[in-house]
Amino acid sequence: MIIVAHVLLILLGATEILQADLLPDEKISLLPPVNFTIKVTGLAQVLLQWKPNPDQEQRNVNLEYQVKINAPKEDDYETRITESKCVTILHKGFSASVRTILQSDHSLLASSWVSAELHAPPGSPGTSIVNLTCTTNTTEDNYSRLRSYQVSLHCTWLVGTDAPEDTQYFLYYRYGSWTEECQEYSKDTLGRNIACWFPRTFILSKGRDWLAVLVNGSSKHSAIKPFDQLFALHAIDQINPPLNVTAEIEGTRLSIQWEKPVSAFPIHCFDYEVKIHNTRNGYLQIEKLMTNAFISIIDDLSKHDVQVRAAVSSMCREAGLWSEWSQPIYVGNDEHKPLREWFLIVIMATICFILLILSLICKICHLWIKLFPPIPAPKSNIKDLFVTTNYEAGAMPAVCISEFPRRGTAASVERLVKNILDE
Repeated sequence: MIIVAHVLLILLGATEILQADLLPDEKISLLPPVNFTIKVTGLAQVLLQWKPNPDQEQRNVNLEYQVKINAPKEDDYETRITESKCVTILHKGFSASVRTILQSDHSLLASSWVSAELHAPPGSPGTSIVNLTCTTNTTEDNYSRLRSYQVSLHCTWLVGTDAPEDTQYFLYYRYGSWTEECQEYSKDTLGRNIACWFPRTFILSKGRDWLAVLVNGSSKHSAIKPFDQLFALHAIDQINPPLNVTAEIEGTRLSIQWEKPVSAFPIHCFDYEVKIHNTRNGYLQIEKLMTNAFISIIDDLSKHDVQVRAAVSSMCREAGLWSEWSQPIYVGNDEHKPLREWFLIVIMATICFILLILSLICKICHLWIKLFPPIPAPKSNIKDLFVTTNYEAGAMPAVCISEFPRRGTAASVERLVKNILDE
């Protein structure tokens, strides 16, 4: 046991001595790097390079470098190598600093900073474009055996507020190591380029690199200031709507199915939204799904329109834009009315019919009175009638009636008149 204890003490002492030798000497003097340069290597891309200070005291320590981006946007990071690539906009200029550092468990030793700068490109204020927006879209590539899908690019912008009328703008994009100039422009009324269309690009729809876009210009009257911007693909990728959307109704059961959009992403990389709209009462149902099928219970006596849209899931890349809604599919029959509505319609129709019949009856009775008025009672002195008749007849002899029946019927009156006429 005593021997083992002595061995352990010896090993412990050796470990402490080794650790002490590995610790950096806090009295060491760190010198800043030399030959620090900033070089533009592409659209919105620079290369930072420097070298270790040749006068730096060499020890068994690992020196590192801290890089600080001062403009256009502050950032800092650490690296062990003597160069660094940086993707950033450059139309506002660029500046950075670097220093030597030595880290330990208890402290951080650092040299002074050395800096370099790129000045903003020349140009008159107000001449650069504004409101630059870009979108990408994926289509099937039937012309290439290397790639199944092709990405198009469309960008629009507004003319600078102080740009001369003869200003002409030109657009370039860079993705990875590929750079292209636009060949298809749209123009305003003065013939100035205000939009660009790339039907085929080198952009990878599943890629994660930044898309850099630069628009510069020329004019005979003024220097046009360039403008560049960086786009994340997930933020500008316009997803296609789902394909082959179908909807079927069985009673109150609505079954909807569809296929994934045209995209380089596989089927499990999509989220979906289903929209079901009742055209009769305006009820709107929206459901979020991760599958390409959906079943819902609906009112089978109403017509519905069904639409579906898609977005790439956050499982496969950062969340981006939703696609446009698919074309609406109409299911159901809006001609069928619920029993309650039919009952109300029948009641109202019956009431209207009864009122119409009563109105017609009243009108018919009034017309009958006009066509067949009641016969008035005969005058008490009927002698005047016969005298008048005799006067008009001329040769007809006068007849005296000593007595007229007080009571009788219309038939007796007719017989009396006939006897008078016969005489």
